[in-house]
Amino acid sequence: MLELKDVTIEGPTRRVIDQVSLTIEPGQIVALLGPNGAGKSELVLGIAGVLPVTGQILVENADVTGKGVQTIRAQGVAAIPEGHQTLPGLSVIDNLRAAGPELSDAELEASVEDALEIFPELREKSQQAAGSLSGGQQQMVAIAQALVSRPKYLLLDEMSLGLAPVIIERLVGVVRNLRAKGMGILLIEQFTQLALDVADQAHVIAQGRLKFSGTPEKLKEDRSILEQAYLG
Repeated sequence: MLELKDVTIEGPTRRVIDQVSLTIEPGQIVALLGPNGAGKSELVLGIAGVLPVTGQILVENADVTGKGVQTIRAQGVAAIPEGHQTLPGLSVIDNLRAAGPELSDAELEASVEDALEIFPELREKSQQAAGSLSGGQQQMVAIAQALVSRPKYLLLDEMSLGLAPVIIERLVGVVRNLRAKGMGILLIEQFTQLALDVADQAHVIAQGRLKFSGTPEKLKEDRSILEQAYLG
């Protein structure tokens, strides 16, 4: 499993993540919900090695705390930050090839092909600059980039942000299929109902601290938990 133990992240003026502990098991979707500024994106960047953390991050019992982006990615953790981030001046295919520097040439081509099997929409766009694609297509590229490294755990920050409902439905299907294949997924999502419908476990975070950890069904039954987190 991917395990966080008392993870803390200090921001320039305040503590943005305060002793957060949670686990993500293989074949499990874990939703992380909370208002803007709660620390959700910072937690993703901390797990991925972009931001310094204290506490402990374990990937299948291997301590990766403070190990850096490449080491953590090599251990099987891939992050997809919010904002449909791609290399806009490169073609779709070059975006995917750039995502697997640690793979051999044969492994990389096989992994790129696997990603295109998941997103066949991108195959016909493979020579097109990623920055010229629609927002939904760019999000597909961002997810496909992460999948090229063949992660065991995927950190998906604001998957649906700014996307049309038909694209969101398509991406939810991909996430469910990845879970079925045994991938563990941390899902940060602005649409709480969507997140609760797809998740196996859920956490609510506010002001950098977890306010709830349990089943999605519990949050559906007791909306006051979310209301308190979002409205204070």
